[in-house]
Amino acid sequence: MTNPPAEPSQSAFLKAARVEPVPHTPVWFMRQAGRSLPEYRALRQGVGMLESCMTPDLVVEITLQPVRRYGVDAAIFFSDIVLPLKAVGVDLDIKPGVGPVMASPVRTLADVAAIPDLTPEHVPFITESVRRLVGELGGTPLIGFAGAPFTVASYLVEGGPSKEHARTKAMMFGAPDVWAALMDKIAGIAAAYLAVQVSAGASAVQLFDSWAGACTPEDYRRYVMPYSARVLAAAAELGVPRIHFGVNTGSLLPLMAEAGADVVGVDWRTPLSSAIPLVGDRAVQGNLDPTLVFAPTDVMTARAAAIVEAGRAAHGHIFNLGHGVIPDTDPGQLEALTRFVQSIPVS
Repeated sequence: MTNPPAEPSQSAFLKAARVEPVPHTPVWFMRQAGRSLPEYRALRQGVGMLESCMTPDLVVEITLQPVRRYGVDAAIFFSDIVLPLKAVGVDLDIKPGVGPVMASPVRTLADVAAIPDLTPEHVPFITESVRRLVGELGGTPLIGFAGAPFTVASYLVEGGPSKEHARTKAMMFGAPDVWAALMDKIAGIAAAYLAVQVSAGASAVQLFDSWAGACTPEDYRRYVMPYSARVLAAAAELGVPRIHFGVNTGSLLPLMAEAGADVVGVDWRTPLSSAIPLVGDRAVQGNLDPTLVFAPTDVMTARAAAIVEAGRAAHGHIFNLGHGVIPDTDPGQLEALTRFVQSIPVS
């Protein structure tokens, strides 16, 4: 475990995000706070996901758990991408084993107009949680996050998770006025949600676009990118590094970089060596296959070493998995992985 600096601004994570020299390759894991930790499962016993996200005592403890256990270089705020919708009054729930489910999917301009804009008054529990976390974390930076407009729109239009995103694309292509209004609404909510987190002390933000890989580059540029760019532009005004991550987005990486990210997350399907030339002078984040933590430790660390080596060609590199931690992951493997990556000499 590395010793965190006195101030988050001097952390390896923020230095890498700003493409500055680092003392070691920084490490954090998407979904590091959550289902793979027995202490998390014990704490969540009998408590719903949304209730957990709206209870500062739980948010603070759950966010801190992986930092204590693994010694990662950054904490990721424990929440969910649909939480801002819940906070403004959208009737939804997160069902175990299913995911977010909407009571009334969005179909019309009136449905969009019925969704309120988000203000800090909607999420006082977020402000409290972030402030308390920043006090607890000391020199370890806290990453705030929001769901990107396309992914959140898909949940709203489909009524829940979808593999094909058929209703989403039907609106995108067939009702472009409704689509534009919905995406604009979600972009505003996401920008406001990130601003709340940064105002309370978050040191960086990540925009998650879990389903953007369902789009062709042409459709992404026309129907998706302008709204993600709006969120990222608003985040730029907050003065913190911005990470932009999507799943199965190898063909979209140049556009995701163009949308305004400081750090482009690369999922495990795209070799880092192929991704780096596509993102310009930005840093990259990633991208070990999350299933490799189930392999023998020496196999896992060998693959991690190759990723760190590939990352040397980037202007900055933050080590992460190429998607979130799988629930059955052995926490001991993530601890070993963290220590291994942090121990690799930077030159």
